[in-house]
Amino acid sequence: MRITLLVCSDLFASESSPRYKVLVDGPGGLSDVELLAVFLRTGSPGKTAQALAQSLLDRFGGVSGLLYACADDFAGIRGMTGINRAALVSVLELVRRATGEQLKQRDVFTSPDAVKHFLQLHIARLPHEVFAVMFLDAQNRLIEMEVMFRGTLTQTSVYPREIVKRALDHDAAAVIFSHNHPSGTTEPSKADEALTVTLKQALALVDVRVLDHVVVAPGMASSFAETGLI
Repeated sequence: MRITLLVCSDLFASESSPRYKVLVDGPGGLSDVELLAVFLRTGSPGKTAQALAQSLLDRFGGVSGLLYACADDFAGIRGMTGINRAALVSVLELVRRATGEQLKQRDVFTSPDAVKHFLQLHIARLPHEVFAVMFLDAQNRLIEMEVMFRGTLTQTSVYPREIVKRALDHDAAAVIFSHNHPSGTTEPSKADEALTVTLKQALALVDVRVLDHVVVAPGMASSFAETGLI
């Protein structure tokens, strides 16, 4: 194996190459920078793949911050090529889909942290406020998550009738609400609490339970259910 890799010198410049190390020693021995550099493959003129990887990790505060990034976050980063951006956006979308698939296969109550992670991946880093609804079946498994409203959220901009209609369309038995706070705090406002009460009353008329309302921001999430607000 070692001889074969050394022969392929166009792919593995030396034994110190992250791509060489990941195949010979496995990914566990590589640093975050090296692993990300393997994925990026190339940098740009004047900036190596490892230098670009370090820049990305510094900008987003490490691997966890990078996972919550969206496509717009990569715009304007020095050294990022179209290929780099496409690769990162694609792998982040795969992570989001994998998390969603897990929630479609099991009761969300058995994995509250996975629910928070799922919602953070989807909406935490958006530059504008959105209101999303997770529609669940009778076993509390995810049917679909939809971003239903965008902009400053008030009781007048989130329409209970539209949420009730989509719940019936999905034949949902329960829902989880979520919205993001671009300001970076996850402390629910009084308006958030009042809106949740209004929506809970509207959905009760069609026998749909409201299980939680999760407020997310980059790296943070606050659950109404866990804090006794619902």
